[in-house]
Amino acid sequence: MNPIDLLWLFFMFSALQPVLRQRYLEASRQRLLARIEKERGSRVILLVHRQETMSLLGFPVFRFIDVNDSEEVLRAIQLTEPEVPVDLVLHTPGGLVLASLQIARAIHHHPGKVRVFVPHYAMSGGTLISLAADEIIMSPHAVLGPVDPQLGQMPAASVLKVLETKSTDEIDDQTIVLADQAEKAIRQLREAVEELLEPKMEKAEASQLAELLSVGTWTHDYPITYRRAKELGLPVSDQMPQEFMQLMSLFPQPVKRQPSVEYLPVPRGKSASDSKS
Repeated sequence: MNPIDLLWLFFMFSALQPVLRQRYLEASRQRLLARIEKERGSRVILLVHRQETMSLLGFPVFRFIDVNDSEEVLRAIQLTEPEVPVDLVLHTPGGLVLASLQIARAIHHHPGKVRVFVPHYAMSGGTLISLAADEIIMSPHAVLGPVDPQLGQMPAASVLKVLETKSTDEIDDQTIVLADQAEKAIRQLREAVEELLEPKMEKAEASQLAELLSVGTWTHDYPITYRRAKELGLPVSDQMPQEFMQLMSLFPQPVKRQPSVEYLPVPRGKSASDSKS
């Protein structure tokens, strides 16, 4: 075989490697999903947004909760018998309010028990979906976040602050219109959160918590830990099954030239360091 043929084979292998690796990961996830569903007797749905090497050239794809996600989750729930529990694994920075709220209301009205599993984080729209579940299972260091609406790149609550600090004469028409949209967005989301929380707590408590989460009390990336979520009265547990953590290992980030985190991927205990060869 001449050098040119070898070079072509190298380029073909380099181009196909990400595709083959992606197919292997998908097959591994499907096998693990089938095993978990059989063991738990539930419908397991994954809503995971990570950078993953998807294309032929290995460029990472950024994903957020969108209408395609809501269509798929709604379809999965529709294919599930009413009495069958739903286990929803969330790993997401958030996304569209419309899509998140569709998913939240779908699991809110599912007759069977719904558990949301948060191995690492479920912010913004992910938290909105979590609030609809009967139980939220979080890893010890996993986080949720506030659900205050964002208008483009700006927090709706911060837009409203402009009206409080300046007179109307000092504000341009576009900002006034934006502030009007911000006020509506906050009110609508607060009402939606209250709707999701009311079956789990007293009406007054649900109203207070909905206000806290939706009106810009914190920055949008404020981490609500397991302990903080428990203090807020959310139905949380820290008993994360190992198989759900294993699922997350099948959603790797793109391979870099130099890994930023490195360790030996085996259990480590005192006996391992004490053993002698």
